[in-house]
Amino acid sequence: MPRESQAAKAERTAKIIAVLDRTYPGAHCELNFRNPLELLVATILSAQCTDKRVNLVTAELFKKYRNAKDFADAPLADLEAAVKSTGFYRNKAKNIQACCQMLVERFNGEVPRTMDELTPLAGVGRKTANVVLGNAFGINAGVVVDTHVTRLGNRLGLVKGTDAVKIEQELIKLVPQPQWMLFSHWLIWHGRRRCDARKPACADCEIRELCPQLGVK
Repeated sequence: MPRESQAAKAERTAKIIAVLDRTYPGAHCELNFRNPLELLVATILSAQCTDKRVNLVTAELFKKYRNAKDFADAPLADLEAAVKSTGFYRNKAKNIQACCQMLVERFNGEVPRTMDELTPLAGVGRKTANVVLGNAFGINAGVVVDTHVTRLGNRLGLVKGTDAVKIEQELIKLVPQPQWMLFSHWLIWHGRRRCDARKPACADCEIRELCPQLGVK
């Protein structure tokens, strides 16, 4: 693929956005949640785990633990057992509990609404903070960079590499701020429904004419 200018890349990104918007008009976060705390916990659990599995676990988890204090005060062994099937359960349970203890101590048990307040919480990085801010509060503070966004961003030639911080900064330059959250949803939905890692359905792909198919064999 010949080197593309930033202006040309931005123009191509706008075309990709237009097509994905038409293709997935109902794109949304596929983690089930009823409030910011539930989304925060579900997002921590989603690391190295499918949303489907997380939703199965949280259906029971959120019946037992209804607020930050419930998670903060829970016996750690009970919390570990409750989230075991999501993988890396000891670390996830420890982070959820420590995060909720910090919420109780610093924010009266409420989830804060800024990147600077969220990222110091246990188990919370920019990705998790962006998920919570965008989906629970409607705040476009950044672009969620998960495995799908990384993979499709590279395949589409919009970004290069696997450094989530660098990828987010590149996408922020290309995508209008009001669409930062939606752009992540569109790439995630497209990655799950059309652009598989090993067997992408390129022949049926809605954005095939805008994609250099980098890395596709």
